[in-house]
Amino acid sequence: MDIIQTLQKNQDLWDLFTSKEEYSTALRDRFDRFPHYSSQNRTVLDPKVSKYLIEQGLRFEYPGNRPFAVFLSHDIDHLYTTKRSKIGEASNHLQSGRVSKGLKCISQMYSKKKPMWNFSEITDLEEKYGAKSTFFFLVDEPSNWDYNYPIEDCADVIKDLLNNRWEVGLHGGHDTYNSADEMKKGKERLERILKKPVAGYRNHYLRFRVPDTWVSLQEAGFLYDSTFGYADCAGFRNGMCHPFRPYNLNTKKPLELIEIPLAIMDGTLENYMRLDAANSWKIIKKLIDTVEGCNGVISILWHNHGFFEEQKELYEKILKYCADKEAWMTSGEEIIKWCEKMPGFSF
Repeated sequence: MDIIQTLQKNQDLWDLFTSKEEYSTALRDRFDRFPHYSSQNRTVLDPKVSKYLIEQGLRFEYPGNRPFAVFLSHDIDHLYTTKRSKIGEASNHLQSGRVSKGLKCISQMYSKKKPMWNFSEITDLEEKYGAKSTFFFLVDEPSNWDYNYPIEDCADVIKDLLNNRWEVGLHGGHDTYNSADEMKKGKERLERILKKPVAGYRNHYLRFRVPDTWVSLQEAGFLYDSTFGYADCAGFRNGMCHPFRPYNLNTKKPLELIEIPLAIMDGTLENYMRLDAANSWKIIKKLIDTVEGCNGVISILWHNHGFFEEQKELYEKILKYCADKEAWMTSGEEIIKWCEKMPGFSF
């Protein structure tokens, strides 16, 4: 089906799908992000655009006739414990009333352990449930605002991930979302370690501008992006729970780049929505069930520094729940490869 022509018959859904409201609004947060609280879409938990397209005949199929897909990913923001990062983390916990977690962060400031080098712990858990995922690594310079590690330190880890068929993508730096040149530099530096092209991208802090970031990513040579989601609210930013090619309202043309929209981030649930593990699970379960009903793809981001205690238990609960539903849990690159060769994935 021609998705563009189909959606253009419904002006409200076309405006939602293209994120028309984001082209003109000046209401952005301190990280230059368009937050959900600025949006007119108050039904963010309902993938209205995907539902409409299904009614019009859109069909997605997955390997082994799986009912839906789960894109699992991890943004590697921190690998080394620094006083600055722990003070910030402790402050966030204390302000949110999580006193024990805040005090634990303070005690870790002087620890020599490396708890965030937990790649094998993450992959072992995913393998237990037949899942693969994507790890997005920062490629920063020491002068950058939130620099934490040189990417060269990760060469052996990256080699192991690739050898075991996990994906490695680029986690664009704090200001990279605004610059195709910076995207290219990070991509080329990461590719020297990977010895293969980098397919996927997500920007740090979910910093993103419609349509500029998509345009820059296409110019930089990425196959897909996975930044497009709200930092302050879980759900479906443009009503889609399927991968899609963004449409540029400025040029009135679709882009070649594919977007796998982000639905759930651990930090969104805990830090922005201020939910405990029990209430986080209610939202997660609702979104998973919704995407299953749409035969869609749900994108879930869980940071390596959030892989402890109840957050780790919550992540395993997600894996088990999706495995019991026989979902295809995999990397972004595998989803894109499948979509591109699937009959009917036409834009």
